[in-house]
Amino acid sequence: MFWTYMAFIIAFFFAMNIGASGTAASMGTAYGTNAIRNKRLAMLLVAIAAFLGAVLGGGEVVKTIGNGIIPSKYLTIETVVLILAGAALTLFIANMIGIPLSTSEVTVGSIVGAGIVYKHIFISKLSVIVLFWVLVPIVSFLITFVLGKLIAAAEKKWTGLQKEGKWKKWLARLLVIGGCFEAFSAGMNNVANAVGPLVGAGMLSADKGIWIGGLFVALGALLLGGKVMETNGKKITRLSLLEGSAISFTGGALVTLASIYGLPIPLTQVTTCGILGVGAAQKGFGIWQKSVIQKIIKVWLISPLASLVITYVLINLLIEWNIYNIVVILSTLIAVVGVLSLSANIRKENSTIHDEGGGI
Repeated sequence: MFWTYMAFIIAFFFAMNIGASGTAASMGTAYGTNAIRNKRLAMLLVAIAAFLGAVLGGGEVVKTIGNGIIPSKYLTIETVVLILAGAALTLFIANMIGIPLSTSEVTVGSIVGAGIVYKHIFISKLSVIVLFWVLVPIVSFLITFVLGKLIAAAEKKWTGLQKEGKWKKWLARLLVIGGCFEAFSAGMNNVANAVGPLVGAGMLSADKGIWIGGLFVALGALLLGGKVMETNGKKITRLSLLEGSAISFTGGALVTLASIYGLPIPLTQVTTCGILGVGAAQKGFGIWQKSVIQKIIKVWLISPLASLVITYVLINLLIEWNIYNIVVILSTLIAVVGVLSLSANIRKENSTIHDEGGGI
């Protein structure tokens, strides 16, 4: 009974963090362009749209997360708890520092960690998922780059598109609708990350899981999504209303399409790459040098591996009790930290020598 309660508690905590991370980023462009100025109102719209997306279209991705990556027979209550714990812990840390992390990558990484323990992974399905993790953000970047060029030409020709007046009001409304559409697609795709393992373990029916998960995703977006919305909307590049609409509708369409086919897609990567596409159209590819972009990319690379390792360690420590694997993992971590520390010391020593000899 203890493990059952823990599974539900962690799943719903995870769902709230999903709402705070990937779902809240959906309204980032509308908020960043001041199409919607009230942060609370923006988060309320995101919450409603995400809930509707989960309830109306979240079923296919739930099936993939529940039994499409590893056989459902390995999803015992205890394993589900540790899968969700590994994913939730990784996501919670990212939310606390305001980084829009991919909940799909974190969840799939945790499930793969369990699959490695039990030596059963559906490699073909996993390969398709990872391939689309790479392709869909690239497609988002390319589409918004082209649209960014077209919009720049249109705004140069028809200057009224950027001035106060009737056009600006309508474009602002269009962008808010686009943000809601993107949040709707987030609900379709991301609610499965929290409730899919519960459904795979037979602890919830798919229908109940979608409704309850959608509710907690919406609560997370409403209560915890402010930092990520700030990051996506105001710390990457400045956007016009038309550019923001292009990003939101592109991201929403791509993620909705993926959800129909049951593919868990990193929505935050799709949105952020859309912002980068418009930014590159504006200012060239030098935008990639910004520190916030570099930080996000690093977290993207680390997140699935971090959740994989955490889940693998937890299962070996609390269920399978394989002390040899734990020793190997801890030794690897110590070695990595040691190498990084030694490298930093060497750079510091070289810098000191260089500075001392600077006047010669």
